[in-house]
Amino acid sequence: MKLTEIKNIAVIGSGAMGSQIAMVTALAGLDVYLQDIQEESLKKAEDFLHFQMEKRVLKGKLSSQEVNDAFSRLHFVTSLEEAVQSADFVIEAIVEKLDIKRNLFAQVDRLAPPHAIIATNSSTIVSSKIADITNRPDKVCNLHFFNPVLVMELVEVVKGEHTSDLTAETAVELVKKMNKTPILLKKEISGFVANRILGALIDEAIYLLENEIATVEEIDLACTKALNHPIGPFALLDLTGIDVNYYIRQLMYEETGDENKKPQKVISEKYFNGEFGRKTGKGFYEYTS
Repeated sequence: MKLTEIKNIAVIGSGAMGSQIAMVTALAGLDVYLQDIQEESLKKAEDFLHFQMEKRVLKGKLSSQEVNDAFSRLHFVTSLEEAVQSADFVIEAIVEKLDIKRNLFAQVDRLAPPHAIIATNSSTIVSSKIADITNRPDKVCNLHFFNPVLVMELVEVVKGEHTSDLTAETAVELVKKMNKTPILLKKEISGFVANRILGALIDEAIYLLENEIATVEEIDLACTKALNHPIGPFALLDLTGIDVNYYIRQLMYEETGDENKKPQKVISEKYFNGEFGRKTGKGFYEYTS
């Protein structure tokens, strides 16, 4: 399948990542079905996207016509079959749990047209762990966006040994059509490029905190004021979700058996206390609505 043949996109999962991926796709002129099994989650996603687009119109970044046209191409549905039955490209953006992803890919493979490419937005679960559940492993890859998708420019396209050259090339061209900047990883590696570098930074920040060398605020200040990062590692964990970090590290531990890959003590404490960051109102910092 070539980019010129891609007309319809399905995005599965209407959380922070999925909703924004759907929006940038609609803004790029493609028809998009955003699917979630929970009606409440879809409504929350729709309200969030309208709010974000209104801000961009007020700032002059987009015209009202561009936004209205994009929303006319964006469909919010609870039916997986409705979302993928005419899809040329499917992007999965659900919870970072392998068994749940494999179950979803099996369903999508059964319901989507044979030509459709199926990509996972996961940054830790490489597509070779999922592709074998489908009858189209050559059309399966990773397509990793960064949060917030509406702002962040980079997208990592990851080609597994099972992924065809055409699938990888099409994914790269689709990212460009979305007005994003793609990089193509020619081999699978957990964490990919950006998050492997970021993970080393976060690990060191947590080491400094747990050994009482500096506070959360001081470590974040060191990164923003000395390293010129736009946001500190703890503020970033709150933004992306401490629960997501917990799942990722738990998965890495299960895959490698390396005790050093386990979720750190402070991450585990916050996870089991339900302190996931911005989404719950409290993480390393406290937030008001």
